[in-house]
Amino acid sequence: MSDDYLARIGHLIRDARQHRGWTQAQLAEALGTSQSAVHRIERGNQNISLEMIARISEALDSEIVSLGYSGPMHLRVVGGRQLSGSIDVKTSKNACVALLCASLLNSGRTVLRRVARIEEVYRILEVLNSIGVRTRWVNEGADLEIVPPAELDMAAIDADAARRTRSIIMFLGPLLHRTERFRLPYAGGCDLGTRTVQPHMIALRRFGLDITATEGIYHAQVDRSVAPDRPIVLTERGDTVTENALLAAARHPGVTVIRNASSNYMVQDLCFFLEQLGVRVEGIGTTSLTVHGVARIDVDVDYSPSEDPVEAMSLLTAAVVTESELTVRRVPVEFLEIELAVLEEMGLDYDRTPEYAADNGRTRLTDLTVRPSKLEAPIDKIHPMPFPGLNIDNVPFFAAIAATAQGQTLIHDWVYDNRAIYLTDLNRLGGRLQLLDPHRVLVDGPIRWRAAEMMCPPALRPAVVVLLAMMAAEGTSVLRNVYVINRGYEDLAERLNQVGAQIETFRDI
Repeated sequence: MSDDYLARIGHLIRDARQHRGWTQAQLAEALGTSQSAVHRIERGNQNISLEMIARISEALDSEIVSLGYSGPMHLRVVGGRQLSGSIDVKTSKNACVALLCASLLNSGRTVLRRVARIEEVYRILEVLNSIGVRTRWVNEGADLEIVPPAELDMAAIDADAARRTRSIIMFLGPLLHRTERFRLPYAGGCDLGTRTVQPHMIALRRFGLDITATEGIYHAQVDRSVAPDRPIVLTERGDTVTENALLAAARHPGVTVIRNASSNYMVQDLCFFLEQLGVRVEGIGTTSLTVHGVARIDVDVDYSPSEDPVEAMSLLTAAVVTESELTVRRVPVEFLEIELAVLEEMGLDYDRTPEYAADNGRTRLTDLTVRPSKLEAPIDKIHPMPFPGLNIDNVPFFAAIAATAQGQTLIHDWVYDNRAIYLTDLNRLGGRLQLLDPHRVLVDGPIRWRAAEMMCPPALRPAVVVLLAMMAAEGTSVLRNVYVINRGYEDLAERLNQVGAQIETFRDI
């Protein structure tokens, strides 16, 4: 077989193994071979016979039928159906990836409850596994156990997986405490225009981390004599840069003050997790964090990340655009207050239960029931702000909502260079969106959605917005190459089908 086919078969085997919740060691034991052999097979670095493929298929209870690449996944959507019943919000994608990176701080065993089984998480796990971290799904695949080695093998890092996620940049904070020299591949992920990593470099330089970039690799060197001697002021109030600074401060013995910090949901979840590791964090939920770091962390920790407010907004939008009565349960309401206030002013008919605590004991949840409503365009423009403002990732959903409302809505997506452009894909489905510049789009409503076949936008939230509009459009639509949706949502199509949608996944033959 050619190297290309070996790599494709290896990816299929890896995906089937992860779906089963097995480690490479467990598969190796079932096959009577070594873990290193399984690792080589999954990387496409070992010849494999038809007999071995059959044995792997039997062991994983997964019919690896095609010896070639199965091709990208697509969605076929029969729209115009109303939703009903109730649907639960899954745990936060952004919190989960931050906690996976944070597990590198701990020499002990980390268990994360109800981790979202999404492509973004799988990419981080592939990187962790490649450098020697043992991970396995436990409790029937619901929870994730992470055990780091005494020494990380950074030379063996899975560069392909690392380059497929921007979250890899959050390895910098923990790694600077584990090794004095390392290399990290450039980060990828959504196509959202130019994003500078300079704020990360500025913050981490205060902990002695010096980085040069050559040929797609960050070359990192740590000067142990350098430590923060005054408060660290972040040059942007970003979520990942705040998390990176927190991860670096967690194992810096002494007190680190971080100013202009994000107080967003994933940052708060990370702070709660650090507290369980024995790191005291003052100012959680504010823009000034004081971290009392410890030089060594070696504890067995069990933590439950909270629910995802952006997924909650996705599900609320599904109800609005399909004119459905739907209950969305386990909504982290403190991170949706502005969105709900805007929707209420637009005329949304909904009610909410009394608040209750998430499994982490800190985040406030509620159940929201949305009913069909006659919406009016908001008077003011829709624009994001750092928490507690309207969430940056929730802005795209207002494009679909505004298309169902009477009047004109101005959406100003000032954070990203390209994302407003992707929202104009809704015009293929009957929308009336006018791009004023790369950051502003004017939405006319109400419109009647119509079915279409199109490629999935390369950015996560606009891609989901297109899917939700297809659900509202009479007829059959096709959304091609939905990997980007699988990056951030667990079994979204299947879960929507359970409340009345009709979405079929398929691949090209």
